[in-house]
Amino acid sequence: MSVYTVHAPVAAPTNRPSSAERFVFVRDGFHVWAFLAGPFWLLYHRLWLALFGYVALNVVATVIMSAAHAGAGSRFAVMLLIALLMGLEAATLRRWTLSRRGWRQIDLVVAADADAAERRFFDRWNAARPSDDYRPPVERGAPPPTRSASPSSVQQDIFGLFPRPGSSR
Repeated sequence: MSVYTVHAPVAAPTNRPSSAERFVFVRDGFHVWAFLAGPFWLLYHRLWLALFGYVALNVVATVIMSAAHAGAGSRFAVMLLIALLMGLEAATLRRWTLSRRGWRQIDLVVAADADAAERRFFDRWNAARPSDDYRPPVERGAPPPTRSASPSSVQQDIFGLFPRPGSSR
């Protein structure tokens, strides 16, 4: 089971169905693609400042290792650690970028995958907000007339219906 944080833009009200299309679900945990292809993962998610920081960190690490005359094994270990850090902190970078762009975290969902997280969140979200389709009943005078004739015995014994109170079984 994964933990997902749900983010919504601050400017959009969260009680309208049209604003629900803009919600972003960010999975917490290790991101394999961010570990294997960090710059491309950052480009794909449009994390420009994080990409700039990632490139700057790699350049600084390379310059320092060159100045220290580090061996190939040491260089590989440092670059592997930077890639591992990228894989571990990819979700944090994405949440940080969303909050910097004016989004707020509105919920936390635990689910097996992103689709299940969306279903759980929207089920809970729809149950919490009042229905837009609901209209309170309006009094319009006398109730409509009812049939006084009793229904036929065939209609009373329809399979699957509950018996009427007070009637014989």
